[in-house]
Order: sequence, then structure tokens, then C-alpha cells
Amino acid sequence: MNKSAFDSIAKTIPSQPGIYKYYDAKENLLYVGKAKNIRKRVASYFSSKAVNNKTAELVRRIVKIDFTIVETEHDALLLENVLIKENKPVFNIDLKDDKTYPYIVIKKEAFPRVFLTRNKYNDGSEYIGPFSSAGKVRDLLQLIKEHLTIRTCRLNLSEKEINKNKYKVCLEFHLGNCKGPCIGLQTEKEYQEELMQVRNILKGNLTPVIQHLRDDLKNTIDVLAFEKAAIIQRKIEQLENYQSKSIIVSPQLGDVDVCAAVRYEEMVFLHYLMVRDGSIIRTENIEIKCKLDETIEEVLESVLIRLREKFESTALECIVPVELQLLKSDLRITVPAGGIRKKLLEMAFGNAGHFLNEYRKRKSLLLNNKADQNTGEILSELKEELKLKEIPLHIECFDNSNFQGAYPVAAMVCFKNGLPSKSDYRHYNIKTVEGINDFASMSEIIYRRYSRLLRDKQPLPQLVVIDGGKGQLSAAAESIDALGLSDQMTLIGLAKNVEELFFKNDRESLKLPYQSQSLAMLRRIRDEVHRFGLAFHRNKRSKGAIKNELENIAGIGPKTMELLMKTYRSEKNILEAGRESISGLIGNKKAQALWDHLLKNKKGEG
Repeated sequence: MNKSAFDSIAKTIPSQPGIYKYYDAKENLLYVGKAKNIRKRVASYFSSKAVNNKTAELVRRIVKIDFTIVETEHDALLLENVLIKENKPVFNIDLKDDKTYPYIVIKKEAFPRVFLTRNKYNDGSEYIGPFSSAGKVRDLLQLIKEHLTIRTCRLNLSEKEINKNKYKVCLEFHLGNCKGPCIGLQTEKEYQEELMQVRNILKGNLTPVIQHLRDDLKNTIDVLAFEKAAIIQRKIEQLENYQSKSIIVSPQLGDVDVCAAVRYEEMVFLHYLMVRDGSIIRTENIEIKCKLDETIEEVLESVLIRLREKFESTALECIVPVELQLLKSDLRITVPAGGIRKKLLEMAFGNAGHFLNEYRKRKSLLLNNKADQNTGEILSELKEELKLKEIPLHIECFDNSNFQGAYPVAAMVCFKNGLPSKSDYRHYNIKTVEGINDFASMSEIIYRRYSRLLRDKQPLPQLVVIDGGKGQLSAAAESIDALGLSDQMTLIGLAKNVEELFFKNDRESLKLPYQSQSLAMLRRIRDEVHRFGLAFHRNKRSKGAIKNELENIAGIGPKTMELLMKTYRSEKNILEAGRESISGLIGNKKAQALWDHLLKNKKGEG
């Protein structure tokens, strides 16, 4: 994606905290990032400032930008961490394991301790987190210590050990931070009540704790202990200002799917969250065009099961905004009234709403942008000059090439509303033609392209441009005639150099004014198919050349050859990567043989 393409969508990107995702033309996830302001962060990738080679390659591959809005930077950080670990995007650095972030554990033992850990074990203990900052966890533990009497010692406080009467109370007991369970001064039931208040704080349910402190505050004021009252008041304020619970992680939630949708005209915009073990591991925006006047309930009932199958969801609960009648009896539908489920649904609604706003902005930009209006005028001019039946909103252009009869390929580019529609671009390897025969090659790819569109019931272009003269045009026309499409699209040839236009069966060419905007558009489309086709052809030749070179090296078999071709693409790239990099890919022995062969050839060329 270039800067101009990004500028055209920049206003549709939110200026809020969240994560952004970059996809390539094949819908592969390239990168996940977090941001306090998503629009500013994404814009920085497309600034004019110099970037390193890796970032430049990332930007070059970007075709689609998606995002998910969250409430805070903390949530964005945690969501980014989970999505990277789950999806392993190719441009993200490898993350460490769960030690990246700290947890608070309530240990499974008699009179459980509460402490910070970076290790999660399957030991039955209760792990709460992760948290984005160890300092924040320590502050939270200090807050718990100040308000609740939870033991900090490592003693074995089983009933058997306590009954031996071998323990003595420590300083924490004398300071009022512990009630002495080690000598039987506190029962396990009383201690569990303290732990319940700990869980309330950790889950963000501070109301019971605050209410308890307010009762203490009132009693303290009644006896005129104002200094102690001031301390209690500060504790209340600390708790009221503290937010310990992230919407991104809630271990008690388990596995659920969340789906919210909003409607605009005939469109429904849906946001889908996949939650596993309390963590969001996938976020998706889905745009649905209604064919009838379906309600939100009908849309969700129609698509939810298909979405779950697409994303291979095994969750037994789905959180939605309305009651649904689904065929799967084992799937529990929840319409939450409050709690974490309600917060997740609100998050999904917020993203669905922003997805709708993005669509409306795109639609508004398309109508109001002066450049788009100018494009409309050019397309109207092209309609008049070529005597077309309708304005060519959909144009496709073809070109084929070979190198001394080898590596025959072809390319097609697609323009919609006068702009490149890169997701519709296609490369072709010539399958049925041997040797140099541009006419037969053109006939093959035209037939393949439009027989496929007919089979898939896809819309046909109003105008098809063939890069070449009468020969290529006639070859293309044969395939169009064979498919019965002659009256459904206009086919023209654009000859090189003199920029002549040819129509089927016309003896004379049409020459548009050289400075006309319509001819400039046709040249732009023709140049784009050249660029797209040559890049593919160059890559194919490079792969062929390196393959021939690798076949001469003892010990390099077909699988190793394919791996090297896929990774490096050219001999130059292999040399630049270095022997150590190659060793990590194919092993020391093969890498040494390859390296010696390439260096020998390089010296021979010198």
C-alpha cells in the first residue's frame, strides 16, 4: 500500500486506543501492533521519513488494515500480546512465553497465600492476570495487605501441623497484618472470607470492600478518632480510583464467542470476538449485505453458526445482544445484563459501530473527493470517445510476456471506478501453449478469465483492454466469441508506441488526442499491467535461474531446492544472507556445499 492509498482511508481509522492488524493480498496476517492513538500510529508507517528495509517490505505488502478499539492502553498491550502469541504474524518479533507478564496467584493450600508470580503451573491454584506492569502488581498487593489480613509466611498450616503447637506468631501478627492462623487464632472459614475480599479487589468488584471501610470510617468518626479516620478515607479513595481488572483477561470467563451487529440501510456490520481461557485470541469485522429486509436477529441466526465453523470455534457459549433461535442445542446463548460478559458485548458493539462509521466515511469520501469527481468525468469522456453503451466503471487489461520462449506468463489488472482494484489482479502461467505464440497465449488467458467469472457468477467488465495490436485483439476476440460474451463487453487493443486503439473487425485504428485525459487513463492502466506482469515474470525467471544453478550442486535435493527458492528467490539474496543464515535453514553440510559452489562461480565471473 502506498501513501496515496493510505491517505484515502486515513480518516476512517479511529483515534482511540486499540490494536491494528495488517493483511496482505491473500488475507494473511502480516503484523499486529498496539497504539494509544491507532490513526497516528498507523500513519507513521506511511510517513515520508526514512524507514528500514523490513518496515518498507511490510508496507509494500499491506493491502488491508483492520483494527479493534479497547478502553485503555493497558488493554491494547494485553490484547496485542495474546494475538501475537496465537497468530504468530510474520513481521512481529517472537514473543517469550507467559513469563512476559506477571500474575497474582492465590495458592492452592491451607490458608492460601497471595503473591506475584511470572510462572503459571497446572497445580490447581488460581491465577489472576496477566498485568502489564510488575510495579502495578506490587502496588495492588500492598493495597491488599493494608486492607486485609492475609498471611505472608511460608509455613505449612495444615490442621495436623497447627495442632502440634510448634509455631509462634511473628511480627506481622503484632503489627495487625495477620490474625495468627498458625496458632489457631483464625479459622479457615474466617480466612476464606478475607480471601473473598481479595478476589473482589482483583476482579474489580470493590463495592463490598469500600462499604466495609465506610462502616469503619463512620465508627471511627463517632469516637472522634479523626487521624485514623483520615487514613481510612485515603484507603477508600485509593480503592475508588483503582482499576485492577482488564476487559482483555478474565480467567473465570472460560471459552466464549461474542458477537454484536449494527445495521445501516441494507448493510449489517458485525464484530466477532473469540475468547479462550478468558483471553481474546481473535477479533474480526464482517460486512454483510442483506438481500431481504432481515432483522438483526435473523442475520445473527443466519451467519453465527457459519462464522463459528469458519473460525473452528468449540466454545459452548455465545454472547449476543438478542435472543436467538439456533439449531445447535449444545450452544448456550447469553444476553448479558451486567458483569464481564456485558463489557465484552459493549466492546464488540463499539467496534461494530466504528466499522459502520468507517463504511459511511468511505462512502462520503467517494462522493465528495474532487479527484473521484474528476475520475468520473474521465470515465464519461471515455464512454463517449469509444462509443460505449455505458460508463466503463469496471475495466480489465491483459498483457503477456516470455523470455526467449521460456517462462511464458500473463497478467491482468482490474480498475473499478477509475481506481486500481488490486484484490482482483491476477497472474497466469501459460498452460496450453508451447514456444513463442503471443496470440495463442492471449486467447488462453482471456478464455480462462471469463469462463471463471461466468462459472462463479461474478460481474463482467464493461471494457477489456488488450495490450497489443490487431493480432492479440483477434486472438482475444475468439475466446470472447466462444464464450458468447461479444454483446456483453467492449474489447479494444492498445498498440504500443503510437498509442492506437483497435476495435474488432475495424480496418482503421482510432487515435485519441494525445493530451486527452481518457487516453492518459488507458495508458495508466496499460502501464500498470506492464508493471504487474513484469514483476511476476522477473520473479519466475529468477526462480528458474536459481533452480538450474542449484541442480548442479551435489547434496541439494528437490526439497532443499524448493526451500531455498522460497526463502531467498535469487543467488544474490543467498550471498547477501550469509553462510550462517543458510546453515540455520538447511544445515551446516548442505550450506557449506552451496556456499563453496556460489563463491567458486563468483570468482569465475570476476
